[in-house]
Amino acid sequence: MTTTIRPLAASDRDEWHRLWDAYCDFYETTMPADVTTVTWQRLLDPAEANFFGLVAERDGAVVGIANCVLHGTTWAVAQRCYLNDLYVDPSVRGSGAGKALIEALQAMAAEQGWDKVHWLTAETNATARRLYDRFAPASGFIQYAIPPKPAS
Repeated sequence: MTTTIRPLAASDRDEWHRLWDAYCDFYETTMPADVTTVTWQRLLDPAEANFFGLVAERDGAVVGIANCVLHGTTWAVAQRCYLNDLYVDPSVRGSGAGKALIEALQAMAAEQGWDKVHWLTAETNATARRLYDRFAPASGFIQYAIPPKPAS
């Protein structure tokens, strides 16, 4: 089967939501409806130029999504592409859809002059790490995240 990678389109709404919900379930999180709505809108809104999405398609069916954010950095002149979310339907995992999505982002990076494409995954996500390790070794960085703290 051939995998086609293309930009996310408004007509992908139902399939994107199905895969997005499965992605959130995989990470054992419940995404508030307003966050899902705004994420979907950002990925398609030309005014939100730093947000975009790609889909992997097989025989006309969307089987994978990549939600991305372009951003500046203090470590390079060019923008970087943060692959915020990558999810492939479990029924087609291991068939090249995830690899094709990442390779499409690599090609876009070369065409657009981005500094790099980067992403995070759970340390325990062995299936994804087998794919990711084919592209690069893990960075060795540990992520920290804190909520906002109101001024006292």
